[in-house]
Parts: sequence; C-alpha cells; structure tokens
Amino acid sequence: MRDTPLPLSLEGVSLTLPSAAGPVQILREVDLVIAPRETVAVTGPSGSGKSSLIAVSAGLERPSSGRVLLFGRDLARLNEDRRARLRRGRVSLVFQAFHLLPNMTAEENVAAPLEIARAARPVQTARAWLERVGLGERARHYPHQLSGGEQQRVALARALAPRPSLLFADEPTGNLDTATGRAAADLMFDLVAEAGAALVLVTHDEALAARAGRRLHMAAGRLSG
Repeated sequence: MRDTPLPLSLEGVSLTLPSAAGPVQILREVDLVIAPRETVAVTGPSGSGKSSLIAVSAGLERPSSGRVLLFGRDLARLNEDRRARLRRGRVSLVFQAFHLLPNMTAEENVAAPLEIARAARPVQTARAWLERVGLGERARHYPHQLSGGEQQRVALARALAPRPSLLFADEPTGNLDTATGRAAADLMFDLVAEAGAALVLVTHDEALAARAGRRLHMAAGRLSG
C-alpha cells in the first residue's frame, strides 16, 4: 500500500520580493514538515514572514528558491490552474479579516467553495454547517449584518465545509475581543479535530499558540522550533 503523502513539506524555501529600496528577503531557507492531523502554531513579530509562509505554503506565492510539496506534489511543476485544482477541497484558509463576499449571504458564502468543488447538495451542506457553528438563524444575513465573531464563524464554516485535509489560519482571532476570540478558537480546534485535518496556525496570541500540538517561531524570515 502506498504511503499517504504529507499534507505539506517545505525544503530550503526562500522568498525575495522587490521594493523601492531594493530586494527584500522575506523567507530564508525555511524547512517545514506538517504531518496528517498535526496542529502547528507559528508565532513571531510582525514583519517576520509568517503570512508569507502561509502564502508560499498554499501555493499563492512562488518561492524564489527551494521546494514546496503540497500532498506530495511539487508546486513549482504546476501551473496556476493545476495548483488551484490541487487545493480545491483539500486546502482551506481562514484570515484575520474574514474575507467574506459582501454581496452574498452567510449561506451563500459557505456554499460557494462547495459549488466550486462540485460537491453534492452544497446549499443543504452550507445550512448544516451554519447550524453547527450556531448561526442557523443567521443564514440569510449578509456579512455587514453580522458581528465580528459571527463573521469569523461563517469563515470557519466556509473553510471546513469541504472537509479539507489542511487548514491554514492567519491570525484567525486577531480582529476579535478576548472572549469572542476564545470561542472562535474553541470552535476551530474542535472542527479541525473532527475533520481529521492538519492545521497551520499563525498567531500573536500565546494562549492560542499553546493549544497547538507543536509551536514554531519565526524571526527575520527564519523558522525555528
């Protein structure tokens, strides 16, 4: 039987981006392996490269050097369309700013990735997930009609409804007050465990980072244990 490929593997990954002052090295020789079902928190100061790490890992940004393997596939060998197909239904992202589509209801936001993945009964699945995050009665509300905590719960439902194998969360509680953030974190960890997904979490919140199975630190583009 063939071994299941690792959700994510970075091998000597560096990222350099242009700026008005000249090239800026964002990531420096980063090595990282994420095992199935593993939860990993990445902490570090602002500007240390944490969000760029997620962008490169998810195939949203091409590294300047090194290899990124997503489910065993070398992203450098895939064009944009094939990278998108590889991510579809297997990789989800949750952001600090929620990134809900403003002209869609909560239900439509959750159903959208299911429709893209051609999942069966996307609307019914979206409704079920909104019930699971305590927003069944808010399904027909638009993002501007929801509180920050409610919007983040919609974002979590949207990310986890396709049952991904890998979830990236970039400061998922950063825009929430302490109590609301704690509730959102509880929900995220519970749903990730239930889905059997791996989690890569970027956060400034030490209490949130402590909940992950492994903690890493990023400083000046370098990742350390």
